[in-house]
Amino acid sequence: MAHVWQHETKSVSGTDHRLPVTNTELKDGRKSPSEAQKSPRWFFVILVTFLLVHLVLRWVQPSVQRFDTHELSIREACHQIPSLLPNNQSQELSDMVKYIDSDAFRNVSIARLSGAVQVPTESFDDLGPVGEDKRWEIFYDFAIYLKKTFPQVHEALTVEAVNTHGLLFTWQGEDASLKPTLLMAHQDVVPVPKDTIDAWTFPPFSGHYDGKLVWGRGASDCKNQLIGILEAIEELVKAGFTPKRTVLLSSGFDEEISGRNGAGHLAPFILERYGHDGVAVIVDEGAGFDKTWGMRVALPGVGEKGYADVHITIRMPGGHSSIPPDHTGIGVMSELITLIEADHYSTHLDDQNPYLGLLTCGAEHAPNFPSNLKKLLHKRNKSTSICKHKKDHLAIEAAKQGPAIKYLMQTSIAADVINGGVKVNALPERTTAIINHRINVGEHSSDIHDKIAKLAKPIAKKYNLTLHAFDNAKESPRSIMLYADPNTLEPAPVTPTDTRLDSPWTVLSGTTRALYGEDVIVAPGIMTGNTDTRYYWNVSKHIFRFTAGWDGESFGLGNIHTVDEFVSMKSHINMVKWMSLFIRNMDQSDLE
Repeated sequence: MAHVWQHETKSVSGTDHRLPVTNTELKDGRKSPSEAQKSPRWFFVILVTFLLVHLVLRWVQPSVQRFDTHELSIREACHQIPSLLPNNQSQELSDMVKYIDSDAFRNVSIARLSGAVQVPTESFDDLGPVGEDKRWEIFYDFAIYLKKTFPQVHEALTVEAVNTHGLLFTWQGEDASLKPTLLMAHQDVVPVPKDTIDAWTFPPFSGHYDGKLVWGRGASDCKNQLIGILEAIEELVKAGFTPKRTVLLSSGFDEEISGRNGAGHLAPFILERYGHDGVAVIVDEGAGFDKTWGMRVALPGVGEKGYADVHITIRMPGGHSSIPPDHTGIGVMSELITLIEADHYSTHLDDQNPYLGLLTCGAEHAPNFPSNLKKLLHKRNKSTSICKHKKDHLAIEAAKQGPAIKYLMQTSIAADVINGGVKVNALPERTTAIINHRINVGEHSSDIHDKIAKLAKPIAKKYNLTLHAFDNAKESPRSIMLYADPNTLEPAPVTPTDTRLDSPWTVLSGTTRALYGEDVIVAPGIMTGNTDTRYYWNVSKHIFRFTAGWDGESFGLGNIHTVDEFVSMKSHINMVKWMSLFIRNMDQSDLE
């Protein structure tokens, strides 16, 4: 299409170059009377024709060019990497691949994962300091289990204990100039409430295998990933593989309670050893596989939303409940929470939000991608960016798929904790609440603080209360106090996913498609929750939150954090295959 227009433009401009001298001339240079009479008329016709064609071209050609450029940008943004297989295939490694596919390995793997689930490494919100609270001691038992189960790993790799229970495995590579590959998975699991045990199909720490699934707390969050990594390394060591690029395994032990004791110590330890951005790639637990718009897609998390808890305390005079004010502190708190919940954040898809990449992949590869989303995506692509203060029609339309999609593009608000009052006939003197937020990409914790302060101001004035908004003031009578939680976390830096250059993203993509087939599209994903990688932002620019094991059939998270957590053994064995492939593919990559 563009070539045709260029040809016509050339033809018109060729006529135009000789417009003053296009009329037939006599040999002696003088025009004949008849030609002289026709010249003004023909000159006018040619001039008008040229102007009309020129205007049409100016109107049509830019739109064609923009369309072509847009289509090219979609293909570039979701270019798929071909299957990537290592070429250093010795006989021993070929035998290893066959063994991992065998019933013999399957039986060994079932026992390994089941045994790991049987160690109840629960982490509780009220745990005391490491070394003082006896509940931490279960992690000694787990470390002993890992050493017994993976003897080759513990013989070939250096194992260091960081802050007592954090484990750092180092498989030293032959080329010290290459940045290491870092794999992660945490040891701890969320507690099982005693009053839910009867609801489990099999006891939560039995590690029961029913012929297809392994059941129990931690089966899919995320002892499967930890055991899968160790199994991959165990088999590689047995096959005589020696890495050129150093391989690290970092395993925290309190990820479920924010990771301060585990990853919070491991990450600085690794940073000191390898330096800022000293690790080539990090793969931790995270998003997995989905089927959307008729497209099977792998969704490695390349970003995370931020996290902010806002603590609210309202102090009001007490007294006997038989002579109450019109609104007690609980009533005032309820009024403020109602305002906070009603004032939703805008649905906005920032240019850096990975979900924009998934939409782009959907438009290019999904057979059932909605036409209205495609039109809005095309329209957006014609602009350089979208202003977050204007209505984002693409984000609003995409959000109609449901809350799970909406909150990939919107800061969430959840009033999760409230306390107030101690006795039914006494007015509450102190009422507290905690409002949780997961911060959208492109926004900041200061946006949340400013918004809640603005909403609290008229409430404070209405009830003659003093407002202290994030000023770290001490509590005072007749006041509304707003505090920022010390664990506030901004949205994570977004990992690069440009496929035009060799990168960890291309290695991860090629590994995934080699294992699961090239009908699986690899697209960027975003996490609404946070993993231990929150502590590793300075360790590497290339962080992926990816649960790489998949059975090709099921989707979802395997009942994590609830009754009847499970994982399929097919998924788990594929995790082992993926980890061994990824280690080898990273080892032979040209990355620094």
